[in-house]
Amino acid sequence: MDLLITLFYIVFVISAIVLIVVILLQEGKGGGFGQALGDHGQQTFGVGAKGINTFTGYTAGIFLFSAILLHILNRQQETGSVLQGGAAPGGSVLEQPLPTGSPTPAGNSGGSGTGNSGGSGNTGSGGD
Repeated sequence: MDLLITLFYIVFVISAIVLIVVILLQEGKGGGFGQALGDHGQQTFGVGAKGINTFTGYTAGIFLFSAILLHILNRQQETGSVLQGGAAPGGSVLEQPLPTGSPTPAGNSGGSGTGNSGGSGNTGSGGD
């Protein structure tokens, strides 16, 4: 099954690249990448625009088919949701008990933190 998924990923990426190039080669109202290559861009797919339009349609079909098939194959290979699997190994942070040595939260301790620890609050030069 993994080999099949890898094969379809390769087909998906190649068809995406080919689709980008083919769309850029198409002749629009005002120039484009096809005119930057000169006559070589038009000679690749024949004189008329029917050839390049047909090739673009087939490439888009392969691209969409491989994308849908990849989605289906990946859904079948999936065993379940992360949320349905239960707790992660080692337990969740929320489920672990608080240590018994600290009855107050860390933000309310009177230590040398960045909070107001008494005094006037202004320790810099005076505001004269």
